[in-house]
Amino acid sequence: MISPEQAGIAIMLVGIYGLMAKREPIKLVLSINVVSLGLVLFFIGLAYSPGRDVPVMPAEPVDPLPATLMLTTLVVDVAITSLALAMIIRMRGEGN
Repeated sequence: MISPEQAGIAIMLVGIYGLMAKREPIKLVLSINVVSLGLVLFFIGLAYSPGRDVPVMPAEPVDPLPATLMLTTLVVDVAITSLALAMIIRMRGEGN
């Protein structure tokens, strides 16, 4: 069975291929998102500890920092994507 780390690397490679192969700005933005989501999956997979409890007063807690950082990464990705798409729309509007 494939591990989350391997799946994250595979998804990142698909996004990198999209960055190299595509020329349209919207497809480039989507490829950057795919790379970012692969990176998030990779780091969440690294942080997984089987047999650990949630970090709310357990005996052996799991480290909440990687999940927190990846959640922050997803929020920043949404902001960057919306800014990039707004810039693309603005560039296409001025060209007409």
